[in-house]
This record gives sequence, structure tokens and C-alpha cells, in this order.
Amino acid sequence: MFYTISIGSNEQRKDNLALARKRLSELFPGILFSKEEETKPLFFRRPNLFSNQVAQFTSSCNTEEVIAQLKSIEREAGRTPDEKKQEIVRLDIDLLSCDTQVYKSEDLKRDYILRGLEELRIIQSSFVKSKE
Repeated sequence: MFYTISIGSNEQRKDNLALARKRLSELFPGILFSKEEETKPLFFRRPNLFSNQVAQFTSSCNTEEVIAQLKSIEREAGRTPDEKKQEIVRLDIDLLSCDTQVYKSEDLKRDYILRGLEELRIIQSSFVKSKE
């Protein structure tokens, strides 16, 4: 199955995205990451900037297993339900899509997600060409 995820943080951003990349790479060898992009908060009054990234990978795990693994990484970064009320996002990893099933259609319209997806498409196409 082919998965697309988004990764975001507005607290200890560099460290938390690095943790996410490390854990995701351990779980899903061959995962590809777009570059980190800094964005302003969309729905928060708290002015802290976000660091965001898009990633894609293949896995034989089903969707529920993948989501459980993503949530485990969030908890490892220290994410708690109480912090959301305070607009603190230590680490948020969302499943955007799996194969043709879309889970976060609104997120897939966001500019930084679209740029990340385009970057990954270019990386993948150059990888395929280098194998030919």
C-alpha cells in the first residue's frame, strides 16, 4: 500500500521533526521526505510558526496499523491531549491518503502540502529515470 502523510510541529520544531523522520525511516525503509517548510499557524491564535513536511512510503501494514504507529511517534515526542487546548503541537503526523483512499481532503489542498507532493513527485521520477 502507498501512504502519504504530513508532519507538523510548532514546539521544538527541528527536534520533533528530526525524531519523526528517524522513527518513520526505521518503520518504513525507503520513505521519502519533502524538505521542511515553515508556515504561519492556520487556525491558532498562538503565533508560533509551524515546521511542516510531507512524506510518502509503501508498507504492507494496514491503515489501522500505520495510524497506530504514527500516534506512537507523536506520544514519544511528548504530545498530550491537554496541549492541543493550549495550541501546542509538539508533533502531529496525519495520514493524508492510502492508495486511492483520501483521509484528509482539506489538508491535501494546502499550499505547503501541494508543494511537498510536487517535490516528492520530482524526486520519485528522477529516481525512476536513474534506474533506467
